Order: sequence, then structure tokens, then C-alpha cells
Amino acid sequence: MSALRVGVLAYPGCFASEVFGVPDLLTMATHVAGPDRSGYEVSVVSPRRRITASGGVALAVAPLREVDVLVVPGFELVPGLDVDAKLTALAPEIAAIRSHTAAGNAVVSICVGAFLLAEAGLLNRRRATTAWLLADELAQRCPEADVRPERLVVTDKGVTTTAAFSAMYDFALELIRQHSGADVARATARVALVDDARSSQTPYVDARLLPHPGNEFSRRVMRRLDQDLAARYDLAALADAFRVSTRTLLRRFADETGRSPLEYLQSSRVRRARHLLETTDRTVASISTTVGYKDPGTFAALFAKHTGQRPRDYRATFRRGAN
Repeated sequence: MSALRVGVLAYPGCFASEVFGVPDLLTMATHVAGPDRSGYEVSVVSPRRRITASGGVALAVAPLREVDVLVVPGFELVPGLDVDAKLTALAPEIAAIRSHTAAGNAVVSICVGAFLLAEAGLLNRRRATTAWLLADELAQRCPEADVRPERLVVTDKGVTTTAAFSAMYDFALELIRQHSGADVARATARVALVDDARSSQTPYVDARLLPHPGNEFSRRVMRRLDQDLAARYDLAALADAFRVSTRTLLRRFADETGRSPLEYLQSSRVRRARHLLETTDRTVASISTTVGYKDPGTFAALFAKHTGQRPRDYRATFRRGAN
């Protein structure tokens, strides 16, 4: 058996520990296995020439190359972070993820690296997991995913997602079992003092850290808005659907999210439009109508406000498969 080629996709602001955690455990496994068993060729790759990870750590990276397994580390998802803007800034990495999987190769995310996979469209109609603290947010952003917040590692049709931070070792040990054998995985776990018998993140859940139950109201409003992005925004009808006044709806939604339902709807429409611009040949006018704007000019202005680019410029930059 030849060496397994593993690439770690580094990007600005990624957790440095999650860049090196899997490679370091694979290095240990290579030593444990000995020269008679195939090992691992590990590289840290990026579409960029220079990367600064979390904590201001500068990373040496190699250009993108074909690998058997691409590992996508997570990033710091702090309260108030504009996740849409963060993912827009990582468009080159998301394009690299799509290209890798389009070639039929495996991809794995660590912790909130799942948000990059979701943005790449890889979690639609797949089972997935992420850190229990952020599972609800992933489910909201990717309603077509079957998010399993109790799971440490989930693999579905070549796409693997893991729970928070240390779950990268659960994934790495499973990779070692598959490539080097159960005996090597067990020995590596013992050398590294890593638990190789975990099966769930449920025991680690601290209910005090979960989003307040009161946030359920805004989540229900978001789900309703996401169900039909093309529908005309009607605040009165939305309030009636939840049996509250418009004033109460706006207040409760703002208290829980820090923004208005219309602002949330606009960001969801832009997110859907980005996906269509990247993956289809539909005209900008057609996409505009699909996400609820009869006037392409109004849509283009909103799109530029959220992404910094007009729709046609965005497509020219990020169209899937573009050279």
C-alpha cells in the first residue's frame, strides 16, 4: 500500500493547532508502524502564498496539490462575528474544497471548518456534525444538512465532519485504523495519551453555555423566512404568523439576534445568490427574481453591499471550475 497523501488547507485566521494536530498524530503513527508499513505524506497547502493563523502565527504553505484526503481546520467563531463576511473572504479556499471533492477525493472538516464545507455546498443532503456549541448555527445556515450534534465524527459519502478541537484526534485515529491497521491506531493512541474509545460528544455538553432557550423565537422566524426567499417581505403577515404584533416581533428578534428580520432575510438571499452565481449559468436577472428581487439593479446594489462586488464581478471571480 502506498503512502496516503493528506493535505491540510491553511487559511487566514484558522486555528494553528488544528493545522498541525492531525499531521503530528499521523507522524507518530508512522513511527509506531515501522518501515514495513506505508505511512503518510502530509503537507500544509493553500491557494495563497502567505498565511497568518490564529494568534498571529505565520505558516509556511505549499501550493494546492492533489491529495487523497483534504483536512479543513476551523476558525475562531466569536460572538458578533460576521460569518457571511468571513466566508466571503475565504472564497479561494472554498473553491479549492469544491475542486478537491469534484475530483472524487475525501474531505474532512475540524470543528467549525464544517461551515466552509457547508458554504461549498458539500453538506446538502448529508449527515454532519460540528462542535455541540455551534450545531444549531450550522443547522440554520445549512438547513439541507442533517446535523447530528451528539456525534464526534460523521462520514457521509466521502465528506467527514468532526466535533470541536480534540475530535480531530478521533478522526485521525480512525484514519490510522483504515490505512495502517487497528493495532497501529491503538498503539498510537497510547503513545499520545489520546482516548481511542470515545463515541459521543454528549458527555461534554455544558447546558449553561448553550444558546438561551429564548432564542428559539428568532430561530423559528429565520426558518420561516428561509423557506421561501422569493416571497415578498411582509412584516405584518410575518407577525401574524407568530401571533404577535409587528413591534413585538421586531423587539424580540432584535433582542435575540442583534438585527431585524429583514436584515437576516437579505443576508440569506445574498448567500443563496452567491451559490447560484458560482454553480449555474443562470442570468443575474433570473437569480435576482429567484431570491426575491424583481429589479436587478436593487438586487445588485444589495449584493455589492454584502460582498463588496457586483454580481457579474463575483461570478467572474468565483465561478466553479473557472481557470
